[in-house]
Amino acid sequence: MRSAVIFISLPACLFLITACSAIVEKPVPGAERSEIYKPLLSGKRVAVVANQTSMAGKIHLVDKMKLEGIDLKVIFAPEHGFRELAQAGEEIPDGIDPSTGIPVVSLYGSHFEPTADDLKGIDVVVFDIQDVGVRFYTYISTLHYLLEACAENGVKCIVFDRPNPNGFYTDGNIADTIYRSFVGLDPVPVVHGMTTGEYAGMLNGEGWLKNGERCDLTVVRCLNYSHDTKYVLPVRPSPNLPNQVSVYLYPSLCFFEGTNVSVGRGTDFPFQVFGSPLLPDRGFSFIPRSVPEAIDPPFKGEKCFGTDLRNSIKDKLIPALRINLDWLISAYNDYPVKEKFFNSYFDVLASGPVLREQIMKGMSADDIMASWKEGLERFGKIREKYLLYK
Repeated sequence: MRSAVIFISLPACLFLITACSAIVEKPVPGAERSEIYKPLLSGKRVAVVANQTSMAGKIHLVDKMKLEGIDLKVIFAPEHGFRELAQAGEEIPDGIDPSTGIPVVSLYGSHFEPTADDLKGIDVVVFDIQDVGVRFYTYISTLHYLLEACAENGVKCIVFDRPNPNGFYTDGNIADTIYRSFVGLDPVPVVHGMTTGEYAGMLNGEGWLKNGERCDLTVVRCLNYSHDTKYVLPVRPSPNLPNQVSVYLYPSLCFFEGTNVSVGRGTDFPFQVFGSPLLPDRGFSFIPRSVPEAIDPPFKGEKCFGTDLRNSIKDKLIPALRINLDWLISAYNDYPVKEKFFNSYFDVLASGPVLREQIMKGMSADDIMASWKEGLERFGKIREKYLLYK
């Protein structure tokens, strides 16, 4: 019997190795690691903080846990709700999950933190929400309040970790805690470069929880993830971040929410454009309308002139290793009524007046970013202690 010898060229061989590696190294979130978390939850009375992103493959985590026989008592819902997406800022009511009959308690309604009554009879709270790695994105604030509640009430918290789609860099000013808000609770930069599991470890380890208390915390880690991974989200994380372009642009464009310039809410491409009726017409415009994700968007029915960033990945503007302040500064320079460009929300997003004042003084993007360097270096030393995926 003759043996056959097959020769494969070096480029083809390298392609096959790369392709096989890509299959093997697909990131696996903590929610898919039943072998790790089931022993931790066996015989426990469990609550879960979850939303539409809490998927374990093709099944929702809550449904999966029910099938696994886990004693799930209550679901906590963050901003935008549990299974259904509500628009930004919309109050989330308490209710019952129709699929499982489990009570749903809102953490974006009358209170942001589980109360002692909410946690009565609960042994463990699981946190499983896809974050996008940006300070103003409120899921990390929900995580902060959850850890405080667990610490105060002697309840264990387990974070099912997920990759961070913006986890490959850090940038922005460090939040001044004098100006604490739900979009800036902790002294971190705009882009913190951490997963929710790492961030939880930092909150706990640095004594940033109320009264310096510490929570009994466990993180179910991701597999096949590092901070070099460019992770594409499988599920829309919130109503107005519909795709990867918007996720990458969000750290830069969210500042426009504190100005009289639209970021495309009420269009098919939110957080992928910016414009205003008062900006000059340079060939691109859009008209916001009422849509389920934005019932009453800024400038509804008005033509907004501005900049189209929908091809930013193709144009190699993103993913980038820094926030882009040039768009914000150019819009300010083009705006005809400077004293009406910023609104009261800008200082909330920026955690203080410094960034607004720098722009009004005419500082360049490079000069503003240079002012962030020392704070970012200090934060980098803190961050390094809690990285799980080096």
